[in-house]
Amino acid sequence: MGSSLFTLTSLNLNGIRSAASKGVEAWLAKSRPDCICVQEVKAQAADVAGRFEALAGLKGYFHFAEKKGYSGVAAYCRHEPSDVVAGWDGGEFDAEGRYVELRFDTPARRLSLISCYFPSGSSGEERQQAKFRFLAAFEPHLARLKAGREFILCGDVNIAHQKEDLKNWRSNQKNSGFLPEERAWMTKLLNETGLVDVYRRLRPDTTDACYTWWSNRGNAYANNVGWRLDYQIATADLARTAREVTIYKEERFSDHAPLTIRYELAI
Repeated sequence: MGSSLFTLTSLNLNGIRSAASKGVEAWLAKSRPDCICVQEVKAQAADVAGRFEALAGLKGYFHFAEKKGYSGVAAYCRHEPSDVVAGWDGGEFDAEGRYVELRFDTPARRLSLISCYFPSGSSGEERQQAKFRFLAAFEPHLARLKAGREFILCGDVNIAHQKEDLKNWRSNQKNSGFLPEERAWMTKLLNETGLVDVYRRLRPDTTDACYTWWSNRGNAYANNVGWRLDYQIATADLARTAREVTIYKEERFSDHAPLTIRYELAI
């Protein structure tokens, strides 16, 4: 692995305290990313204070949900951002703590790294409709952002885009995460908005090896009955600098696996 490459990881923690108890900080100290974007922190500012403001030498920047033990995102970075933007819609979804953007702006460049947690619709129709509202508003937000800056969005998107992105695609076509409307949204984001699914740029043909999430029911992990729900989505110029990708499965810190991509990028 080239030491000059910028190492960017995305991981849904399914609770920062739970992931810490399973060794995520020791893994970070060993893997040494320049930045890790995490989702489902499931903590409030008081829970983070004195314990999780930094992980393995990386300083954290947070967007907490109003509801205790729910959602929440963070980005831990080795570099000091020029600005931090917590939230994106000023309303329904900001209350759920789903978006933090670190800006690294210079006179010559406007660059953002974003940690984002998309809603899940798997609990029922009410949350599925919330997910559709999020998608409908979020694509224009990303289009506006793209008009003014380069960015990489890391996150649990809660969508498997193509049949290659989940094991049992035939039986999941009516289930949240693989609905036609969700998949069409992702296609539009990539084809019309012009953003790039960086994993698929580097690994266009993988199937079983691409999964990043496994249900806790049954023996889904043991049998690799998984879904690719975690993404790094970038503007085209940044996507072209991506060189290496790994999905780390040797240890389990969560029901998700860390997705790490290395870029020829200077912060």
